Amino acid sequence: MRKFESNVQYTKYLVNKEIAKRYINGEKLEDVVDDIAETIIPGPEPLTRCCIYKERHIVKERAKFAIEPLEGDNVIHILTSACDECPVDRYVVTEACRGCLAHKCHEVCPKDAIMIVGQRAYINQHMCIECGRCKDACPFTAISDVQRPCLRSCGAGAIVIDTNKKAYIDEEKCVSCGACVYQCPFGAIVDKSYVVDTLELIKNSEGNTKYKVYAIVAPSISSQFTNAKIEQVINGIEKLGFYHAIEVALGADIVACHEAKEFSETIEERQWMTTSCCPAFVKYIQKNYPDLMGHVSNTVSPMIAIAQMIRHLDDNCKIVFIGPCTAKKMEIKEDDIKGIVDLVITFEELQAMLDAHEIDLTKCEETSLDNASYYGRLFARSGGVTEAVKQAIDVLGIDTNFEPVKCDGLSEVVKTLKVASMGRLKGNFIEGMACRCGCIGGAASLSHGPKDVTEVDKYGKLSKEENSVQATRILEIEKLDLERKYKM
Repeated sequence: MRKFESNVQYTKYLVNKEIAKRYINGEKLEDVVDDIAETIIPGPEPLTRCCIYKERHIVKERAKFAIEPLEGDNVIHILTSACDECPVDRYVVTEACRGCLAHKCHEVCPKDAIMIVGQRAYINQHMCIECGRCKDACPFTAISDVQRPCLRSCGAGAIVIDTNKKAYIDEEKCVSCGACVYQCPFGAIVDKSYVVDTLELIKNSEGNTKYKVYAIVAPSISSQFTNAKIEQVINGIEKLGFYHAIEVALGADIVACHEAKEFSETIEERQWMTTSCCPAFVKYIQKNYPDLMGHVSNTVSPMIAIAQMIRHLDDNCKIVFIGPCTAKKMEIKEDDIKGIVDLVITFEELQAMLDAHEIDLTKCEETSLDNASYYGRLFARSGGVTEAVKQAIDVLGIDTNFEPVKCDGLSEVVKTLKVASMGRLKGNFIEGMACRCGCIGGAASLSHGPKDVTEVDKYGKLSKEENSVQATRILEIEKLDLERKYKM
């Protein structure tokens, strides 16, 4: 049994594992939701909540969200029954209040929620709308801001607190990065699981005779299953019933070459260009800076590039992406690329599927990797895309001025885009990553440690190919449609 980073992650894993086991055993999932909850929460004592009945109810809600078809488009969902333990009084007057004469906090409050009693300020929490004006106005900084983890983690500002002090997602702002999923300490925010859909896709292939099911694996997998060799992990994935597992890093090599050419051909007109491999980053620009979409690279993501290559070679196939990214679950629904990748599952879901099938990676044989380059594999970490595009420019002999700006996480993206929108960008190429440290910091990663960067570099050095141009030399890239057609 692997050690999980938190009980939230462990519970998420247990739900997916139980669902996978029941599906494999041929049980009707809709009929065993109660049993799944009792298996995970056996009682008689509760583990984290007030009672086992509430804990079981939350597990049932998790299981239903995993089993039932998705309602709406957003793959991120809040379990309202689980969202009740965070502090609800965001702004509180502390002992630092000096009882000043100005009472600026009272004057700026739009709801008259601040009372002055004995020269001391108090906030009526029933009237407070959490606008924060009182905190900004207080000359003694005597008003504390106890911000919920979900609010603090969301760089897109998509988490909103309703009148009942419950969190909900503003879908007009959400970019599906999953930061709130990872940061919620009570597991109240979840991403849609596609474990059942994937198992069904494999089962219906009838042993890959009706159609072949390919797994395309993100390069960040190198930091996730460190108890086994990467070649054993690939073998374990194929044991789940996939026809073949292919590394997305080869798609990254395709993207690096294409994006290098796109940069050189369009930078004079654009003035500056951004990457396009992170769907949450692109979605943030679409929703907040639509006028800047002309600066976003038109090159498809590595996931789409390698999927197109597979479909070019085998038109009777289904493709499942495996990675750390919840936003990929939204990307495959985009109108211009819909149907290229059939499903997306995360590393968390992969672990659950492996254990449900009782596959021990440490005992698996070693399956050889595809020949992606060192640079293609570096796409997994922050700065890797920049390095890959830079080497492609050099190897292809492109004469252009390449001045990159790297954004490590959505908070840096927000700042950089504000500067760029005002025409003050100090550079001409923005690498945008919604997750800190890049894809290895993805919300659905099994591990989020600093050691992950080292693991990616080690994985890259295993490559037999020196650069992206060499790695893609035998591929018929010209036959692929590598251009996005964004909805403006």
